[in-house]
Amino acid sequence: MIYDLIIIGGGPAGLSAAIYGLRARLNLILIEKMAVGGQIALSDNIGNYPGFPSLSGVELMQKFEEHAKGLGLNVVYDEIKDVVDDGQYKTLRGVNENYKAKTVIIAVGASPKRLNIPGEREFTGRGVSYCATCDGPFFNNEDIAVIGGGDTAVKETNYLAKIVKSLVLIHRRKELRAEKIIQEKIHNAKNIGLELEHAAVSVNGTKAVESLTIENVKTKEKKTITVKGVFIFIGIKPQTSFLKNIVKDESGFVKTDPYTLMTSMPGVFCAGDSRSKKLLQVATAVGEGTLAATSAIDFVCGMC
Repeated sequence: MIYDLIIIGGGPAGLSAAIYGLRARLNLILIEKMAVGGQIALSDNIGNYPGFPSLSGVELMQKFEEHAKGLGLNVVYDEIKDVVDDGQYKTLRGVNENYKAKTVIIAVGASPKRLNIPGEREFTGRGVSYCATCDGPFFNNEDIAVIGGGDTAVKETNYLAKIVKSLVLIHRRKELRAEKIIQEKIHNAKNIGLELEHAAVSVNGTKAVESLTIENVKTKEKKTITVKGVFIFIGIKPQTSFLKNIVKDESGFVKTDPYTLMTSMPGVFCAGDSRSKKLLQVATAVGEGTLAATSAIDFVCGMC
């Protein structure tokens, strides 16, 4: 079978694209390698998605999935290994089988790089976070720690310092790697402390984060600091390594046309956190899924 559209990825962008594609009566499927929902399903509480002041990531994505399936969405569980341009159609090479479509939307998302220390995964969504914009307001007037030393870590530190009671920025090197101009704000803030040449070794707590143990990288001396939140900013990894024939930026995010979200391969679009852009949020993923779907609809109509 040759589909009008195949969507790769079942997160906010992919499900939004599916809703618009199904409403346009496209013959489409959504391919997901694990579970529908994406990274946001790991979030314990979302407070910045319009219309839902407070709900979990799982609850929000269940609503997305129910909406799409109510329109007839067919989810196929497979892992796509490559997307090939065969001229009029695109071939998606999966582990289980191959698929053909007139258009494709890549919505595979990205995942934060993890420290892989004890307690990190256990307390993700219960004090451990990778998104200041998403979770910062939940730590109003609390003590927190931020881990990282690059531009993102320092920018997010400056943002979080306006919300929390106190903040400790932890970086394993002797100096921060961020631009000097944004470092200046840290040094001028009264509620920000620095622990340079230190690495986090464990996140501690019972039901939620209660403290963080750090270690001096030279002396190996350890100490534990009391915090309610641990924000980790050591990088983001897009799930795009399988795309061998599509142009990506130096970090692996897919480059697209800003107006249509088409990639370097005609008829293939990209939406959500796997796309090269500034902001990674549910709201932006939804908007991009919508735009990619309408662009795919126009592309299919142009083939008629």
